[in-house]
Amino acid sequence: MFSRKSKIHSMITGTCPKCHEENMYVNKNPYNILETMKMHEHCENCGFQYKIEPNFFFGAMYVSYALSVAVGVGTFVVSHFGFGLDLLKSFAAIFVVLIGLMPVISRLSRNIYINMFVSYDESLAKKKPIKNHEINPLQANS
Repeated sequence: MFSRKSKIHSMITGTCPKCHEENMYVNKNPYNILETMKMHEHCENCGFQYKIEPNFFFGAMYVSYALSVAVGVGTFVVSHFGFGLDLLKSFAAIFVVLIGLMPVISRLSRNIYINMFVSYDESLAKKKPIKNHEINPLQANS
């Protein structure tokens, strides 16, 4: 869907913002509550250290707030105007959706925040492994 080189790819997949190869999180499943925010210290591929400075990810709270507001407004519009629920039920729907998406929003906000400060470096990305049928038989023996 998105090019591997785009920042959006790194934001959505949670891969290293520098090389877009390795996953930043210990567990890919954000709903494993005990490991939702547990990150690797650095990228195994390029060596980029994720914690740029102490308390770096505190700034992700602002991104998380913006994402939560967007999800809340979207949920309200769909529940109130789409399904015709009254205000109380619409706000209950917002509450349920935000609680359900909290791990995803938390991770997504960290991904967006780190990608705001780190640029992709194509030279650090892994090269595709050569497949057997791509090897030139004349060069294989030399």
